This record gives sequence, structure tokens and C-alpha cells, in this order.
Amino acid sequence: MQNSKLHTPPKKLVIASRESALAMWQARHIQSRLQALYPETEVTILGMTTTGDQILDTPLAKVGGKGLFVKELEIALADGRADLAVHSMKDVPMNLPEGFILAATGEREDPRDAFVSNDYATLEDLPANSIVGTSSLRRQSQLQARFPHLKIESLRGNLQTRLRKLDEGQYAAIILAAAGLIRLELGNRIRQFIAPEHSIPAVGQGALGIEISADRPDLIATLAPLNHPDTQVCVEAERGMSRSLAGSCTVPLGAYAVCEADSIRITGFVASVDGKQMLIETAVGSRANAEALGKTLASQLVAKGADKILAAL
Repeated sequence: MQNSKLHTPPKKLVIASRESALAMWQARHIQSRLQALYPETEVTILGMTTTGDQILDTPLAKVGGKGLFVKELEIALADGRADLAVHSMKDVPMNLPEGFILAATGEREDPRDAFVSNDYATLEDLPANSIVGTSSLRRQSQLQARFPHLKIESLRGNLQTRLRKLDEGQYAAIILAAAGLIRLELGNRIRQFIAPEHSIPAVGQGALGIEISADRPDLIATLAPLNHPDTQVCVEAERGMSRSLAGSCTVPLGAYAVCEADSIRITGFVASVDGKQMLIETAVGSRANAEALGKTLASQLVAKGADKILAAL
């Protein structure tokens, strides 16, 4: 909190956000935090529709990846229509375009994947050939490895759209990020939380990222109180692994880091889409070298053959 008292915050702040219900929840959450910190500052939200929100009939992996959810928001930052953009960290590309930086990482919500079904209590209960919906190659590969008898089909759209498709009977079950359901007070739809060792989360899953233009150092101090150090170092480690492996949503990989006293423990995997090849490794290292720890984990995976799996994709 000290930072907020040592500088004069801007009189006005504009938050760029996607217009989906979850994205707007995230933007309003940051808005309320900022208004509590700086009562004299007017904080407003600029809602935008991104390319990723418009292309709904094609898997993300085939149309350019999760970066499609942030590009328009970055344009709003660059041209001065917005001061900061709020993202789900799992949607933020591993390499930000030149001219942009992450100013803060918000505290992580539950990072696990969630099993949602109207007819079955757990993944284990699904009969052979049941259709499971997910938009993620990461989830698909891990599901196919554990349950080769299930049929995995693509599921796009915002959270409400995905739940509607389930309710219409298009799927026996769908897999979603628990964080989004919890934030939108839809946690009652979760039938089973999938343990991280059974479904290693996406890099940054459950964490919020605040992006600004690199030429706005005045905002660093303003946003510093929103940064959650434990979440930040864990996400840095995860992104370090993914960046080293050229990770995006076109690649079935995931990583999950937790803080243990002064160290970080990170587990990551790389797999073939069908789940028949699956490499999992764990590394432990210093909080002070989070990104380097992620790179170390990537090297361990490459030593086991991850580069060959990725090359085949």
C-alpha cells in the first residue's frame, strides 16, 4: 500500500476489456480495487469485441491462438483510448508485442480445471464414446491419455455459450476453468474439480494480468498495490517454460507452479494431441529466478524428447 501514498495517481483511468461476462467481471474487479485505493480517481471501462470473440466456428489453434483476445485491447492502449487492459493471464501470448509490458499480476483464483455435466458426477462415470467438449488442446491431450474411450469435440464461445451448448445436449460433459465459473458465481455447475496432477492447468490459469504501454511508467506505481507477489513469480515460472517451448494454444502443454517457503515447485507437460505421448517433469528452484526455473523445466522436457513431439505437431 505504500506506493499508493508516495505518488499522485492519475485523475482518470480507462480500463480496456473484452465484453464477455467474465472479462467484464475481471475489469470491474480491478476497477473496484483501484477506486478503493484512489477515491479521487475516476475509473471507467472501455468494452471491446476482439477478433477471438468474433471467430467462433473454428478452433483457436487454427486461427491464430489466444493472442486474438488481446490485440484490439493493445491497440486501444497504444492510441491512448485506454490506460490499462485486464486479461486472463492464460490468454496473454508468451511474448508481448514491442511497446507493451505487464504492470501487475493479480491474485490467482482456483487454478484447476472443472468437470461440468448435467448427467454425470465425475469424469470416471462417463460411458464409452461420451462426447466431451473443450476448446483446449492441453485438456484434450490429457483427457485422451486418461480416458481414450471418450470422444473429444471442439467447444468455442464464452462461458454462457458453452454452458448453453451443454444444456442443449450437444455434449455429455464439458471441461472449463474453475476460476471463471467461481468468479461468475456459477460454481454450483461444477460437478468435479480435476486435480492438477490429472489435468495440469494452462500457463497462468486463474490469474489476472494488467497490461500497459511501455511508455507509461507513471502507471507502474499506481498499479503496484494490485500485484500479488506469489502469483507473479509462479506465473513467471510457468510462462518461462512455455516461452522456451514456443508454447501457445496450438501446442498441447501446460504448467503449474506453487510457492513453497522461499522456493517454487513447478510441474509441466508436453503431449501429442491424442495423448499417446506424454512427458511430465517437475523442477524446484528459487523465487528470485522464477523465469529461469521455467526454462530449466523446459530443458528437462526437451531432454526427454519434447522437441520431437512439438516438431511433429
